[in-house]
Amino acid sequence: MPELNTETGKYTVKDPVTGFAIPASWIQLCPDPQALQKIQSGRWVILSSGLLCRRGLTTGTTAAGACKGAVLSLKGSVHNLEVATPAGIPVSLPVVAKGGFCIAVKDGGDHQFDVTAGLEIAAQARPAEETTLAAGKGVGRILARGLCDEVGRPAISPSAREQIMLAIRQALQETGLTGAEVELSIPRGEELANKTLNPRLGIVGGISILGSTGFVEPWNDHFIGDRTQELKVAKKVLVTTGRTGLKFGRILFPNHKAVLMGSQLDRLKFEKDQESILCGLPALILKWAWPQILDKTGYGTVAEMVEIEPQHRNIAKALQMAKEKLPETRIVLLHKDGSILADVP
Repeated sequence: MPELNTETGKYTVKDPVTGFAIPASWIQLCPDPQALQKIQSGRWVILSSGLLCRRGLTTGTTAAGACKGAVLSLKGSVHNLEVATPAGIPVSLPVVAKGGFCIAVKDGGDHQFDVTAGLEIAAQARPAEETTLAAGKGVGRILARGLCDEVGRPAISPSAREQIMLAIRQALQETGLTGAEVELSIPRGEELANKTLNPRLGIVGGISILGSTGFVEPWNDHFIGDRTQELKVAKKVLVTTGRTGLKFGRILFPNHKAVLMGSQLDRLKFEKDQESILCGLPALILKWAWPQILDKTGYGTVAEMVEIEPQHRNIAKALQMAKEKLPETRIVLLHKDGSILADVP
């Protein structure tokens, strides 16, 4: 529901996923009479032009749907179900589930570069006294440090694992079962992994199961252009590369307008009178500043380098190169827990 701004006396609409306060003028420009309801559902993002873009669902949300459907189908066929997301917003998704086996298809939304859009994620369940989750074929395995879990473990992030286990528990409650052994698999995962960054990151054998909010932000030329426009309207602006930077950046710099740019850092251009901050996890920022940062270091990923040797000279050099690209911008690198790795005024 719209919230009352006590300072202005006007009602504002907040994006339920990002918390962004949407200007009323953006909604007024939208010709869709259901715009407000769509935004409040979390599945849609509105741009300054009034254009609505649809969010997709993460591999974590899709996997949670597959696992929940597999358990539910132990008691009967399932064609549609609801999954809770880490953002606290439930979503409905279609599945094909029968006899303990379920397939869910990943919805890419309006993200024209999402190579996992349309990917089938499967789960097999059988009754058991205790509940377990196993990673099968097509789920990547971690070989480098500093990633979403320990070396040797399946590439399932903590937030995605929590989301999946919640979905399984909900299914157990609905079916009255004591527990279930669930195996998650991605039939085309190993094939598709070659089109992702996983091999270079140190993840082998498949794709990762991720998602800090449960949603995939839309991304296309319209969206990129709109993000660059957002940069120009605030005197104090905070640019982030991902969800971690967005979450902790808003806490660290509450007086700055936060804009999520992803990997599109080459498009950054600030006004002379702006107070600008670039904030996020090290990998994207340092690789953007110096693509050769890992050459001859023996490290497979920037995350691994940061975890093992945070004072490595190449990190300092990459930061220096980032400052050369953005001399007037403060650069803040964060650890995953939100603590500051480096802060260069």
